[in-house]
Amino acid sequence: MEENKEEVLEKQQEAPKEKEEETKDEAEKTPEENEPEVKEAEEEKLSEEEKLRAELDEQKDKYLRVVAEYDNFRKRTAKERLELISTSKADAITQILPVVDNFERALSAQTQDETYKTGIEMIFKQLNEVLKGLGIEEINPIGEKFDPSVANAVNQIEDENLGDNEVAQVFQKGYRIGDKVLRYAMVVVANP
Repeated sequence: MEENKEEVLEKQQEAPKEKEEETKDEAEKTPEENEPEVKEAEEEKLSEEEKLRAELDEQKDKYLRVVAEYDNFRKRTAKERLELISTSKADAITQILPVVDNFERALSAQTQDETYKTGIEMIFKQLNEVLKGLGIEEINPIGEKFDPSVANAVNQIEDENLGDNEVAQVFQKGYRIGDKVLRYAMVVVANP
């Protein structure tokens, strides 16, 4: 056992000597001999730096794409929301237009009761104000040239007093909201 201890001690003493010899050998090397090792280390650093830059650029590109995609999503949903509101409003107003027509017929009817007629006029006026407040415009093309983008011709007549393709009579008023036609006017066209 003592022999083993002595061997271990000898080996431990020899190990530092070997290290000293290795460092002496490296120190004794000329700068030209150390140069390839330095170049390799620098190339490894550059290679790692390039990899990190490439990874950073890739992550930056992904980030910019996500930001752009989110911005497009936000704009698209805002536009869809506005279109949905406009469509919903148009659908609701389209359901109310027959009521407006009936009020107009009630106003044109003869009656002996003036208070009844005044009440109908007040209600009709209020209904028209509400429609105007919602951006609803009436299409009443009497005396204008026939325009198929806002009116449907349901009849034709010959009349020397009116011009060519002039709207002579309106059977049913049309309505629009902005540029969108909710209901086309039904008209009679003179001298087609």
